Amino acid sequence: MVMNDHTVADINLLSSFLSDNQLQDLSTSSPVDCIVICASAVLYGAEYLFNALQNNPSLTRVLVLCGGIGHSTNHLYDAVKAHPTFSRIADEVHGLPEAKVLERILDEFFDRSLITKEGCKILLESQSTNCGQNALLCRKVLDEAGFMAPATCIVVQDPTMMLRTKASFEKAYQDVPFPASIVSCPVLVPQMQLSRNGDLEYFDNCKLTRRGESTIPAPQLWSQTRFLDLIMGEIPRLRDDKDGYGPRGQGFIPHVDVPGHVEAAWSRLQLISKGSR
Repeated sequence: MVMNDHTVADINLLSSFLSDNQLQDLSTSSPVDCIVICASAVLYGAEYLFNALQNNPSLTRVLVLCGGIGHSTNHLYDAVKAHPTFSRIADEVHGLPEAKVLERILDEFFDRSLITKEGCKILLESQSTNCGQNALLCRKVLDEAGFMAPATCIVVQDPTMMLRTKASFEKAYQDVPFPASIVSCPVLVPQMQLSRNGDLEYFDNCKLTRRGESTIPAPQLWSQTRFLDLIMGEIPRLRDDKDGYGPRGQGFIPHVDVPGHVEAAWSRLQLISKGSR
């Protein structure tokens, strides 16, 4: 894919749209009934969440660690192995469902007792293999634990899949008389820039920041190829047409409005991508 300033702007537009960043700072959020974290190969989301809960254990009544073994689970194992701190449990977590990987990280590198000291329950949903199942099976786990129809729920997810995941949770609770208010928390919004050599890199010389506070080393992010594949693959899934995941297609999610300028950016990137093959 040939990169110029216009191309980078289109990439950043798609990234911002898919990140659906509704929560500016989880650490200062008002208390909610439920927080769900869906496992991601970018482990910063889990680090940030666990730290926030340690510092504010009254942030939620229940925390759900979510994820089974799916087509992206190997990326999670690789991320643990490559992490400067978590790598020492890489062999131990290999082969585990994603939720249990998150639990091992929590228990080994954070203080679980601080999070639970004011009554927060920690639950695991370790069977799901996709966003839709994340939501449906998470609801089942919450129901069985007595947390039926939470009024407020924060979902922490990989920003490349955040919008679709929120839509999946909204569908999972659409039959409830007073559906939960689902709030997206991608933790970070990936942005790209051109280096001095004209190569694509993460914003600020591969230093991706959440609010100008924390620096994430580039090796702990997606490879650039994988990042582009993820954001390009999301738009067709979100469409409400015969090939998409909306009601007029697979029916996995409710209708999601994909604005015209986002579709236009995707189309331009798609043309460039095809032309570079």
